[in-house]
Amino acid sequence: MKKARITLLTALSGLLLLGASAHSQAESVIRIGLGADPDMLDPHLARTYYGRFVFAAMCDRLVDVDENLKVVPGLATDWAWSDDGKTLTMNLREGVTFQDGEKFDANAVKFNIERALTLPGSLRKSEISSIDSVEVSGPMQVKFHLKTPDAALLSQLTDRAGAMLAPEAAKKPDFATHPVCSGPYQFASRVQQDRIVLTRFENYWNKSAYHFDKVIFLPIPDASVRLANLRAGDLDLTEGVAASDVKTVEGDSKLALAKVTGLGYQGITFNINNGKVDANSPLKDPRVREAFSLAIDRDALNQVAFEGLYTPSNQAFSPVSAYHVNTPISTRDVEKAKALLKAAGVTTPLNLTLLVTNNPTAQQVGQVIQAMVGEAGINLNLQMSEFASLLDRQQRGDYQLSLSGWSGRPDPDGSIYSFINSKGTLNDGRYSNPQVDEWLNAARLTNDQAQRQALYTKVVNKLQTDMPIAYLYFEPRIFGMTKKLQGFKAWPDGLVRLAGVSMAQ
Repeated sequence: MKKARITLLTALSGLLLLGASAHSQAESVIRIGLGADPDMLDPHLARTYYGRFVFAAMCDRLVDVDENLKVVPGLATDWAWSDDGKTLTMNLREGVTFQDGEKFDANAVKFNIERALTLPGSLRKSEISSIDSVEVSGPMQVKFHLKTPDAALLSQLTDRAGAMLAPEAAKKPDFATHPVCSGPYQFASRVQQDRIVLTRFENYWNKSAYHFDKVIFLPIPDASVRLANLRAGDLDLTEGVAASDVKTVEGDSKLALAKVTGLGYQGITFNINNGKVDANSPLKDPRVREAFSLAIDRDALNQVAFEGLYTPSNQAFSPVSAYHVNTPISTRDVEKAKALLKAAGVTTPLNLTLLVTNNPTAQQVGQVIQAMVGEAGINLNLQMSEFASLLDRQQRGDYQLSLSGWSGRPDPDGSIYSFINSKGTLNDGRYSNPQVDEWLNAARLTNDQAQRQALYTKVVNKLQTDMPIAYLYFEPRIFGMTKKLQGFKAWPDGLVRLAGVSMAQ
């Protein structure tokens, strides 16, 4: 079925061109390939990397980041902190309306932040949990009163926690299927596993910066099929070009490549205590989790699966982050892994099941890991799943191990707190260590980089043996595009930003 997409799209394109040629000049469209179908289109409930592509085009945030990952104005034009670091005052942009005609103002901000904090199932709660209350201090001014100082708050507001949704629309139970924001493109339609269509919002406050009438996101899990569609002209831009396809793109005179070292990591999350975990589950013992990690040769995995283009990892902080910890990655040690399993009282072979996304790259990674851990006495079964379904199972605790990652955030808190802190909303393994919680909370309380680095170093070093997540590698962000596409840049956060991007005739 995956391979069929290129054939279907190619066949349809010929038919569509016959009927569309009359108005093709009037409507400019960009078609963007994604590695998987996003989950629900509600920024407060969503968790997929691929959904963030859609939100970047559809939902403005209070603040944004530039290509150097510095926080810059968004719907907030400026901001200031109180001397004690417990009040953040934001002045808001005038003349902004939501895509349903609602006015953007301080009351809308208050509604959005309170919704993110109280909506059942909100995955943004722990990201902005430092906020105690939101005060409307003027028609276009808000004050966030914090429980404690929070050095990471501004960075969190550059992403889904800071996305502004139309209040009246967001009160409706079907918001995720009919999302309404204030960005340059508004939701038009969605066919699950096929496409998401956005159209230009004519009343957008910065309309002149955007040059497409329509944006179509096409989920295609197989990277080789995405590339085939790109080469056939059925995509204009695709994320996630496979390492094995980089030379193909570079050698095609009609295509261009854009890549950058990313903030994101891939790892294996262990289910320690989420859902109906057996009281005698071997994964409750950190020695078993450490043994699993020690059986993996990360350098060999990089060479086999990614032709050496990825970076082996043992932590959440990418080498492009100022908070990357220079802790050596443990070399593969099968004998030590066996000894740890024996010390934990595990009888080998130990049978475990790993959830893996149903795309060829992830499957290859799973197969390499399967072979490696097998030599340490771990019989690893691979269970394939569509990406959003994998995350749903992971969140519900319906798994033992899961191969999944995170796209990374500019502030280190955004890449680790929600996954490792005992109260983190993305802590799908239910790992809990009071000392680690204390370090993570303390890192939120100071803006001093040296102090934060020292705290995160303690966390990273502790996780080498606690091993709630076996970090595997950092992912570069590699995009392929038609050479007709002008103005596109790859940013470390991996998102597609369409401001200033156009298509040459």
